[in-house]
Amino acid sequence: MSLMPEPLTNQLLIALPALSKTNFSRSVALICQHDDDGAMGIVVNRRSEYTLGEVLGQMGVEGGSQALRDQPVLAGGPVHPERGFVLHDGGPRWDSTLSITPSLFLTTSRDILEAMARGDGPDHAIVALGCAGWGSGQLENELTENDWLTAPADPELLFTLPLESRWVAAAGRIGVDFAHLADYAGHA
Repeated sequence: MSLMPEPLTNQLLIALPALSKTNFSRSVALICQHDDDGAMGIVVNRRSEYTLGEVLGQMGVEGGSQALRDQPVLAGGPVHPERGFVLHDGGPRWDSTLSITPSLFLTTSRDILEAMARGDGPDHAIVALGCAGWGSGQLENELTENDWLTAPADPELLFTLPLESRWVAAAGRIGVDFAHLADYAGHA
């Protein structure tokens, strides 16, 4: 029998000010998979240096509207920064897709980018390079150390809100106002 609490899949991790001097400062990560072996997530509020057009060009994928090509690619985390991850709705129609919920998916195969360039992709998608990973028990430990808040994920935050608004908005979803935590040291 596992002693692990309820898995955090489809929860947002919201970095508390205690992480201000780390790579995760002011970040929001969606947990895509969480089990006894650890957790994997995608940071959903940090731009990379690339646009989707540049990534598609590097992959030799042609097409796509100017709006699609101008879409920022996110810096999804420090693990596998060379790999692309597409967080999307629209079902598991592509080769390598993980179902996060019945309506939210993570795809790592090239075919979804080709479909997006053809105009046949999901209605909502964000593309990230890299992911965040935690070993067995590591995320649970960071939660007890007051490094992160958790909040339920929702499509508006993932796909609609401007990137720079997501950290404050995610915390606001659970009634936290970071302006009142400015002097928060991270530990009781």
